[in-house]
Amino acid sequence: MKTVYLDNAATTKIDDEVIEVMYSSMKDNYGNPSSTHQFGRKAKSAVETARKNIAKHLNVSASEIIFTAGGTEADNLILHNAVFNLNVTRIITSKIEHHAVLHTCDYLRDSHNIQIDYVNVDEFGEIDIHYLETLLSTSNKKTLVSLMYINNEIGNILDVESVSGLCKKYNALFHSDTVQVIGHYPLDLQKSPIDFIVASAHKFHGPKGVGFAYFKKGFGILPMLHGGDQEKGARSSTENVHAILGMEKAFEIAISNLKKDKNHIEELKQYFKSELIKLNRNIQFNGFSGELHKGTYTILNVRFPVQNDMMLFSLDLAGISVSGGSACQSGSNKGSHVLSEILSDKESNNTSIRFSFSKYTTKREVDITVSKLVALLN
Repeated sequence: MKTVYLDNAATTKIDDEVIEVMYSSMKDNYGNPSSTHQFGRKAKSAVETARKNIAKHLNVSASEIIFTAGGTEADNLILHNAVFNLNVTRIITSKIEHHAVLHTCDYLRDSHNIQIDYVNVDEFGEIDIHYLETLLSTSNKKTLVSLMYINNEIGNILDVESVSGLCKKYNALFHSDTVQVIGHYPLDLQKSPIDFIVASAHKFHGPKGVGFAYFKKGFGILPMLHGGDQEKGARSSTENVHAILGMEKAFEIAISNLKKDKNHIEELKQYFKSELIKLNRNIQFNGFSGELHKGTYTILNVRFPVQNDMMLFSLDLAGISVSGGSACQSGSNKGSHVLSEILSDKESNNTSIRFSFSKYTTKREVDITVSKLVALLN
């Protein structure tokens, strides 16, 4: 049976070149970066070179990059530092953020009395910029705005320039979960003034369990993990050298091939979309996932004109791997909190599936998926 993988927003296949880099590191570069002997110095040098190269791609300094175990830890590190280090007493976010942000905000509200305000979103999941300004203008509290750059379920692209402009106008800090951006879009943090971003290597064909947080220069960092002085005191724990080097290589490959990969995936997404509409003209696309300007080219969130609770399972049996929402909630019987927020009860009753693509996705795989959907919808 031919298997098809269309869940790349959840995780991606590791590039062969990345595996080679990691294998070489595991075999030959096994020193502890905190050790002062030659093996430790070699490992430390490799980690710092990776930090410099990653920083260069974002047009920031190496000292502003902190390696983490992934995007969730990076989000937590930033939000905790905003409260405990930068004296933030209010966070403005939305109800369609990743749970790494939403659940951390819940914790900070319940345990430390931090005020959490939610900006409105419309039926497409678009942030109400005017309401964001209202929220910012009606309080003198030290505020952090936390809004994701690209939504991991519906693919909406945030109007970052407008948000960053408002944050600057009202002296608020700006954090954006950029997990679905890094490796897929160019990001120059000198041109897009965001104070904090995050990345997770496995979203751009790197290894799982490694990512980074960006803290704009001038913000001190208090660690969440204690016990050592790694990452300049910002994160205790021996650095995952092999994964960091794999992430560096994956980022380098992604940046080098951005235009080619984007064109390839855009064509596949548009082809898939057109084939779905031919299949049934009542098919809808959640959020801005059906667009290429307001939505990312990597995600198509499809709402079918039927209620079929077994559709995901049936596709899986047919060898097609997709998602009904965020894969970070796999094993949960809860529906998508993002779709619940933006869809009506009637719309929510219909089955929605997130299809997400990568440079490895082929037209043949799209055709196989469409043929299986024909059988499920008839």
